[in-house]
Amino acid sequence: MDGVPRFAPDVSPDLRPGITFRLRYEVPAEKTVPNVYPEFAEFQEMPEVFATGFLVALIEQACLLAVKPYLDWPREQTVGTHVDLSHVAATPPGQVVTVECQVIEVQGRRIRFRASARDEADLISEGTHERTVIDFARFNQRLEPKKKAGHR
Repeated sequence: MDGVPRFAPDVSPDLRPGITFRLRYEVPAEKTVPNVYPEFAEFQEMPEVFATGFLVALIEQACLLAVKPYLDWPREQTVGTHVDLSHVAATPPGQVVTVECQVIEVQGRRIRFRASARDEADLISEGTHERTVIDFARFNQRLEPKKKAGHR
């Protein structure tokens, strides 16, 4: 045995389809396209609107918050494993974005969500997202060899 308790593949029986969550977020200037990778000149020349990368992370946060009450946090956490989201309208800083998500499937440790996001005027995103329940200590232990390999 590796010294880390084996992770039970069963999640709480209360973690099931139908769980919903809503998250409201006012978009600051720091979450616009020029701030995604400041070291890349091309991003600096793009419009100052809510960046897709930050939008995806906001939807991930809503999904995480939806299931957190059903986890043994912080020992049990979730990590994003699949994203299939559109980004169909631009949102300027200062607008409030509302994300709504719903658990649509739980299969073992895998949780699938339907999600959408709206700003004050438009639907800006919709699609699906998947997260997997992990044991935090075991996840980090498995990551160690990769971290060491990267420091050569």
